[in-house]
Amino acid sequence: MQYLHTMVRVKNLEESLGFYCEKLGLVETRRYENEKGRFTLVFLAAPGDLERAKEDKAPLVELTYNWDPEEYTGGRNFGHIAYRVENIYETCQKLQSLGVTINRPPRDGYMAFIKSPDGISVELLQKGEPLAPQEPWSSMGNKGSW
Repeated sequence: MQYLHTMVRVKNLEESLGFYCEKLGLVETRRYENEKGRFTLVFLAAPGDLERAKEDKAPLVELTYNWDPEEYTGGRNFGHIAYRVENIYETCQKLQSLGVTINRPPRDGYMAFIKSPDGISVELLQKGEPLAPQEPWSSMGNKGSW
């Protein structure tokens, strides 16, 4: 068995690409538009997985955009997508400076949660051992659900 991808339905493709690519740093590896089915699929990889994604077409996040408007509810029921990061504090600071709410700050130097524009929780995990607690993160409270 091999993990291939996680599919996330999105309401606004450009807004979602802005979040996943410009803010979170994922890279688009391929795109598929189906006129008959009226949908677009965009496959994204983390920079550290890019070579493997090109070779194996995995591991990826698949953004599914249905051209006909639909209301998606229960994004929280999905669970979350998780990514390992080099420095949890620097990553959260960068995301916050780009307007992303840090729903669960990295108080422990190891784990944080943010949400996509469609309400999908994204878990960020520190690579290796947790970093020493650091302000403003260690005293920052949660915002909303994650």
